[in-house]
Amino acid sequence: MFKGIYHGKKCHAADIPAVLARAWAAGVDRIIVTGGSLKESREALEIAETDGRLFCTVGVHPTRCGEFEESGDPEGHFQALLALAKEGIEKGKVVAVGECGLDYDRLHFCPADVQKKYFEKQFELAEAVKLPMFLHMRAAGEDFCEIMSRNLYRFPGGVTHSFTDSAEDRDRLLSFEKIFIGVNGCSLKTNENLEVLRGIPVERLMIETDSPYCDIRNTHAGSQYVKSVWPSKKKEKYEQDSIVKGRNEPCLVRQVLEVVAGCKGITDIEGLSKTLYHNTCRLFFPQDLDASAEAQLESGTTVQNS
Repeated sequence: MFKGIYHGKKCHAADIPAVLARAWAAGVDRIIVTGGSLKESREALEIAETDGRLFCTVGVHPTRCGEFEESGDPEGHFQALLALAKEGIEKGKVVAVGECGLDYDRLHFCPADVQKKYFEKQFELAEAVKLPMFLHMRAAGEDFCEIMSRNLYRFPGGVTHSFTDSAEDRDRLLSFEKIFIGVNGCSLKTNENLEVLRGIPVERLMIETDSPYCDIRNTHAGSQYVKSVWPSKKKEKYEQDSIVKGRNEPCLVRQVLEVVAGCKGITDIEGLSKTLYHNTCRLFFPQDLDASAEAQLESGTTVQNS
């Protein structure tokens, strides 16, 4: 979609520079581009290399796990992911393994047994490169948490992103001390979703867009809390200075922040944003927090963990 292509049809010119300019202007500091297959992870790394504020993940989405066996050499496919992750780490660009996990809502793309096998395999990848995990769990809470509990020792932490499941599944995830829960527009559609969100402590929460998907729409329960809006045009009437209707983009993470604040009754929105940003850095950019803490110690100021 950021190349201007929707359902195979070209509607406008590629506009990643305009999308990024809006993001930086909106206060976005860094963006992690998600890989969902070996090919996509390579592309994510290429994109990340175009700007110092872009980073990426390497991994295989549950609905694409068939690619291990379709390659004809599952172990060779795994080794190619490992080599790519190592290359990206060397370049200072790969910050997580993923997107990986289980998705039982879309078993028509990949059966559960194949998903489980290669979800487990990707813990091996995280262990080999000592990176956190960018996780996907949809309608698969029991199997997901069982696999997770078996592999907790293999990775430093993770975030289960785009969370849309029940309060029971939320509590299962919160029982793993090093797992954060990530929310976006898809997590804020119904009153039940908002009730689940209220039970996630801000210290265990992250926000994201998952763009170009998961935008917040006027019909969503969360939209009542949105304050920031951008001019928008339909893709057929594209204008560079407007966002495309129905296509999510990174600047709109501000709206997710506003919904979280409104839903939880938090008035200090800047304080909330700092906590959520700190959570994200703790997981994906721990070296920054270490450097910042060292600088503060050297200057004689006290370091407080928020």
